[in-house]
Amino acid sequence: MVSSLVVIIIAVLCNIPLARRQHKFQSKLMEAQDVRLKAMSESFVHMKILKLYAWEAHFNKVIEGLREVEYKWLSAFQFRRAYHSFLCWASPNFVSAATFITCYLLKTPLDASNVFTFVATLRLVQEPVRSIPDVIRVVIQAKVAFTRISKFLDASELNGQVKKKYNVGIDYPIPIAMNSCSFSWDENTSKPALNNINLIVKAGEKIAICGEVGSGKSTLLAAVLGEIPKTKGTIQVCGKIAYISQNAWIQTGTVQDNILFGSPMDVERYQNTLVRCSLVKDLEMFPYGDCTQIGERGVNLSGGQKQRVQLARALYQNADIYLLDDPFSAVDVHTATSLFNEYVMSALSDKIVLLVTHQVDFLPVFDSILLMSDGEVILSAPYQDLLADCEEYKDLVNAHKDTMGISDLNNNSDSQRAKEVSIKETVGIHGSRYTESVKPSQENQLIRKEERETGDAGVKPYMLYLRQNKGFLYFSFCAISHIIFIAGQISQNSWMAANVQNPDVSTLKLIYVYIIIGVCTMLFLLSRSLGIVVLGIQTSRSLFSQLLNSFFRAPMSFFDSTPLGRVLSRVRILTRMENTTNFSHILHPQNFLMID
Repeated sequence: MVSSLVVIIIAVLCNIPLARRQHKFQSKLMEAQDVRLKAMSESFVHMKILKLYAWEAHFNKVIEGLREVEYKWLSAFQFRRAYHSFLCWASPNFVSAATFITCYLLKTPLDASNVFTFVATLRLVQEPVRSIPDVIRVVIQAKVAFTRISKFLDASELNGQVKKKYNVGIDYPIPIAMNSCSFSWDENTSKPALNNINLIVKAGEKIAICGEVGSGKSTLLAAVLGEIPKTKGTIQVCGKIAYISQNAWIQTGTVQDNILFGSPMDVERYQNTLVRCSLVKDLEMFPYGDCTQIGERGVNLSGGQKQRVQLARALYQNADIYLLDDPFSAVDVHTATSLFNEYVMSALSDKIVLLVTHQVDFLPVFDSILLMSDGEVILSAPYQDLLADCEEYKDLVNAHKDTMGISDLNNNSDSQRAKEVSIKETVGIHGSRYTESVKPSQENQLIRKEERETGDAGVKPYMLYLRQNKGFLYFSFCAISHIIFIAGQISQNSWMAANVQNPDVSTLKLIYVYIIIGVCTMLFLLSRSLGIVVLGIQTSRSLFSQLLNSFFRAPMSFFDSTPLGRVLSRVRILTRMENTTNFSHILHPQNFLMID
């Protein structure tokens, strides 16, 4: 029994270097999967551009190349796992052979009582030993996942960049204050993105931010948000912030869901928001009004509609500070003028507004204008002062006046009357929409709920799996190897049972025939383990190629009506499937009648 214990310990110790290699391969495999999934995600997001330029074949080939890199690490991981499985499944043969040889060398007689007592004892430990590969695999995957999560959680954060307080009142007369602040996107502080920024914004002030392209206007808003590392100075922001980006962010869902953004419905505030953002006529054209499903990234909305939905979402949140990054550039001149009057000057009349804009027609009504250049605020003054004293600002205004007409932005009384009329019309036309609890039918919506079926799938998925890339050939090879492996184990035990008390068979012959049968059995066990890995990898390669071709050949209507997460989940299901040794549960020895 001591020799048996030694062999078991040696078999377990042999797994240690293999486990270390598996850990490395699992880490590399996860990195390769991240790169491939990122490439697929970017391709699917910009599929319209790929189809317009007929780039599908090129990007298909790029993703296939990334997939081959992934297969390199996947093959290495799965083959080492097959060696693990072989080593642990073959260990009972090693143990029994070592025990019988030790008995022969020590002149211990091999009779029926000794042999079958040993075999019965061996059965108690063989299942725990055979489960070692699965335990090692789970531990390795858990360790790799823990390392990746820890790396993410330990990443540097921007906490402390901005001193934020969310209740504006008498104690905070200056909601935004920057004192000699510099900001940099990277660690190289020799050339900061923003340099020596001094800014004080009082409650209710409207600040316009102007400058040429790349002067740091959007970066200044990011600094107020606390999204860019601060290298020096102090900054304090008091109040709830709403940010409207230049490129509208739209979530998949209804128009109403995008505006409410999880907040409870207030019908009066909601109707007023629609009027202020010029969305009433748009909702009249939608088939289901504000319950119309918006496609992936707002695919069935125009650029101006997406921007107005984003403006409505910010207005409905009733924030204290509004950061607007040139939101009116996506709409026409008349709509921009209407939005500016109704949204900025009326709805946000008592709010703090920082507006990045290139439309100089809006500038005369602002309390102050920041003129930026090369990451610095070169001048901060009211409109008339800048126009009188700053040549750079004169050039900026004159350049825009040549291309755009000047609108009358001071007609607030007329705008107020028009707003009141619009609200009355909205209540009359759409009032029932907000009060009725009956939801419109989802059958004709752009994005439908994913269908799911449960129950016995039958043999069809397995047959489809085996038809891929010589799958039947590999499976037949594995099945034959497994049958021979089972037959070998039965032959071993039959030989020992039939001849252990046979006087015509010497002890040496009894042992070496038993060992020869065991060695042959282990060879077929190894071929079965490797064959299952080859079957899984080749089938995975074929299935992924078909899946990728189907995606790139799908019409644009598919990507418009299918959320990206739903598409990527299909790819991840295939990835999870290939990380398990497919059909190994069918070719599992304990599922067959075995005589040990």
